[in-house]
Amino acid sequence: MTASRSGQGVSHRWKGVSCTVAGRLGGSIMRNYNLILRMALSAALASLTGQAVAATTTSSFSVTATVASTCSATATNLSFGTYNALTAPGDGTSTVTVQCTLSTGYSVGLNAGTGSGATVATRKMMQGADILEYSLFKDETRSQVWGETGAETVSGSGTGAAQVHTVYGRIPIGQYVNPGDYSDIITVTVTF
Repeated sequence: MTASRSGQGVSHRWKGVSCTVAGRLGGSIMRNYNLILRMALSAALASLTGQAVAATTTSSFSVTATVASTCSATATNLSFGTYNALTAPGDGTSTVTVQCTLSTGYSVGLNAGTGSGATVATRKMMQGADILEYSLFKDETRSQVWGETGAETVSGSGTGAAQVHTVYGRIPIGQYVNPGDYSDIITVTVTF
């Protein structure tokens, strides 16, 4: 597009077509035309300049963590209630709850207790010097003693959730001891 001024106005020629705008109106259009052209060129240059200046670079870093095998355990108390030596054996239950990290193998052992001369097969509740014998088992039929090591323990594999194991207790019938309150303390050990 070309533009020229004459005394009669502004003449424009574009692709073989020409037009003449007379007088002041032509001058005004020419000024507006030049202003619009300058603004368009400024915007185009600004966008090109922004693109030319923008640059990026990248890097990376690794993220690591080591998950340790771990377990926790809680236990509930076992109460036999009132024992009568003349009737059926005294039975009671307790629970040991174990929570371990996923796929962590563990075993739960119960010690012999604090009673004088106690073993895992025959544990002893005490009242002063008096002894009331009892046993703890892994099974409801009360045939497998729950002990401290090896095959006497209860094993499992961690799932991340709490796993509950029942302890089955029994006081054998026919123990004629002094009346009173007897007690013992059992230590639960989780090996993983």
